[in-house]
Amino acid sequence: MKLNEIRDNKGARKSRVRVGRGIGSGLGKTAGRGQKGQTSRSGVSIFGFEGGQMPLHMRIPKRGFNNPFAKDYAEVNLGAIQKLVDAGTLDAKGVIDHAALKAAGVARGGKDGVRILGKGDYSAKLSFKVAGVSKGAKEAIEKAGGSVETIEIIAAADKAKAKHRVVQKARAADKEAKKAAAKG
Repeated sequence: MKLNEIRDNKGARKSRVRVGRGIGSGLGKTAGRGQKGQTSRSGVSIFGFEGGQMPLHMRIPKRGFNNPFAKDYAEVNLGAIQKLVDAGTLDAKGVIDHAALKAAGVARGGKDGVRILGKGDYSAKLSFKVAGVSKGAKEAIEKAGGSVETIEIIAAADKAKAKHRVVQKARAADKEAKKAAAKG
């Protein structure tokens, strides 16, 4: 084999079909679009269109809703934590928080922190600092001699509102100072 003999496999590169180029091509005249009508024209987008009748996707009733205030927790079971401790992946001496569980690869996602759930066997004496814990998980951790501290995680929207209030107060204070300087 030489460099000048290198080629693609047969059929790897397929040239596009040139439609509307005469009878002999097999796709001449109407170019495979049939006769007249909406679908023979350009700019047609009729997926789900039922000829003016109310389409099926609009006849079926809507169900449920997306709660904009729902918390997004990364849920971790005690059994999974115990396996990590036994394997030596998770350090049992320090405080176990979202960052530690994420580094261990057990807490995925969770914009609002980690929530510990009580599924699985648990015997390690650990101290947790997490956003939430189930009743059963808390009992299991305390029974094993560990401790749990729940922290409140402030949502991004609440942070923005708080920052806005601080800026507004600072502006109001500046206005008052300027008024006092103009009078005095």
